[in-house]
This record gives sequence, C-alpha cells and structure tokens, in this order.
Amino acid sequence: MAPILANAAPCAAPTAQTDGWELSTPETAGFNASALCASLTAIAQGKDNIHGIVIERHGKLVAELYRSGKDRSMARSLGFWPPLTPTVDFGPDTLHDARSIGKSVIDLLVGIEKQQGKIASLAKPVLDYYPEHKDLRSPALDAIHLEHLLTMSGGWKWDEAAQPNNESRLFWKSDPVRYVLEQPIEAAPGTVWNYNGGGTVILADIVTRVSGKPWLDVAKTELFAPLGITHWEWVTDLRGRPASFAGLRLRPRDMAKLGRLMLNHGRWNGRQVVTEEWVAESMRPRLSAGFKSPANQPDEIHYGYQWWAGTAAWKGRRIAWNAAFGNGGQRIFVVPELDLTVVVTAGDYGSTPMAAKVNQLLHTLIATVAE
Repeated sequence: MAPILANAAPCAAPTAQTDGWELSTPETAGFNASALCASLTAIAQGKDNIHGIVIERHGKLVAELYRSGKDRSMARSLGFWPPLTPTVDFGPDTLHDARSIGKSVIDLLVGIEKQQGKIASLAKPVLDYYPEHKDLRSPALDAIHLEHLLTMSGGWKWDEAAQPNNESRLFWKSDPVRYVLEQPIEAAPGTVWNYNGGGTVILADIVTRVSGKPWLDVAKTELFAPLGITHWEWVTDLRGRPASFAGLRLRPRDMAKLGRLMLNHGRWNGRQVVTEEWVAESMRPRLSAGFKSPANQPDEIHYGYQWWAGTAAWKGRRIAWNAAFGNGGQRIFVVPELDLTVVVTAGDYGSTPMAAKVNQLLHTLIATVAE
C-alpha cells in the first residue's frame, strides 16, 4: 500500500524511505487485506477531519494514509486558535501536532534518567527537588511523590476543561513549577486520577535537574537519536520554553517508532533505549480514568505512567492495548498481544466526538487482524 493521499487510489504499499522502516503487505503481516482496505478506504473517503494513519506490525510498516484537512497547529497559535484555520496537505514527511503524546515521551525520559541512577526512587517527595520552594512545605505537599506525577494522582485541584484553564495558564506563568505546587490539594495522593499537565511540567523539569542538561537535549540525544528520529519540533511558550505537556510535533511514521519501542520492551535495533521494566511499569494500568471510550465498550480506560490502557475485542475475547493520547485525535496505540501499532493524527482539537471516533477506529482496525 502506497500512502493514501487525497484523490489517490487507496490500499497501495507504504512509501520506501531511509528512515529505518522495513515494509510489509497486509497479507504477510496477518491482516484480512480486503477488510483492512475497506476500513482505510472509508476513512480516505470520509468527512471526518482525520489527517493520517500509520499501521505497523512485527516491526514493519503495513499501511499509511494521509489526507488534506483543516489544522490549527499549536506552532501557529500557542494554544489559542487563530481566526482562520488553514488546510494542510499532509504526507509522510509532514510534521503533525502530537499534543499530549509528548507527556508519554516525558515518561520515557524519566525512565532513562532512572536507569542511569539519576533518579533513585519514585517515592521521593517532589518538593525535595525544589529547595527554592521550601516555603510551600506542608505535610500534604510532602506526601506527593514522583510516582503520583507519573500517574496523575497528585491530588491537586486541577481543571483542563473549558478555557481559560490550569493548562493554558502554564503558557503564561514565569514559574510554572511553582504554579503547580501552589494549587490546592483536595485528595490524598495516589487515590484519585485527575488529568494534569502540570505534573508533566514538573517531571520534565526534574529530568533537567538530575541530568544537568535541558530535558529537550535528553529527548534529542537519548531517545530520538537512537530511534533515528531527526525531523521533529517542540513548540515553545511565550517565554521560549518548550511546552513539555503539549508541544511535541512529529511525523506519524516516527510516532510509530515510539509504539514499536514500547512493543519491543524498550529496545530499538538491538539497543536498550529504555529498560524493559520501565516500559512494563509505564503501560501497567493503575487508576481508572472514569470513562469508557468508545462508550459502547465494556471496560473503563485506565492510566499507567503517562500512558493509557484499555481493552478491545478480538476473536471473541478481550485483549489489552496501551496508548499515548493527544488532543484533537492524536494517538499511538500499541496492542502487545497482536504486536501491532496504530498511529492516528487528526485536527479536531478540543473535540470529544473526534476522540471517540479515533478510539473506535482502533477497534475497527483490530478486527481486520486475521492471525
């Protein structure tokens, strides 16, 4: 399958490039080729603002689809929409907002620093890394540890719904870490999941503190470079700081590399980039996120270390999946039992219906796997 472009015939082979990917056919990779083609054709001809799909299985690209679509990139707007939304012709080499998929990348950076011994324990109080904020010390704040940041269970009162919200304020604050630490605590750490990009800001800052270099450099040299990811961006805020919680931009083919890294237990081309133990802990479901997506699924979505977890139906039983999620319909789905990665990019930022559609798409594509 060549990439499915606007007005192009669907269901041809992925593009051969020098980015480290080998290619396969749906039949060889164990798909029902006609069923997969029908699903991709429906997307290519549909009206949903889906921009791209990349599917890889057993370490080889099986299919890729790109379309033109409206896109309000954070690179243009710093999180605040411009008056006009441009149409972008997406293709294999077009960077796309990954949004909160960057949170899952920050998790991998924390794992890299831990495997190097620079983070000794996840049970260390967060405030221990910030002697300059000792005036904030309290028993409640001292009880928040690194692991609570990873699982978004710090207990802070935090809202990322309608604008302006706590997340958008991170763009404006001169000291975003202190802003997060100062928020009221309304639940015991580790007991309640609450989506919180502020915790990711702190995790990224801790990577900088323990590594002795900007966390963006850690991402470049210790994660992206080993994976052969050379074309990427991390959008900065109004003060020129990379927005760790939402600013990542990648090619979909490179998003798929992150999925393959997780499926290969932290290895890429024989190199252990992240420890097997960290990958397993990141994907292990811990706290319920309190919703089902799609709504017709029997199991709730759970959260691990900055990675999501759920189940899907396959051949009459439930199998586990994990994912990095990003606002607007950005997804890196991995299905360990099927050794499968599905990447989706889309452009409906802030849209609950789009989130449900791309999550349903995973279930549709899993159903096309024959063996």
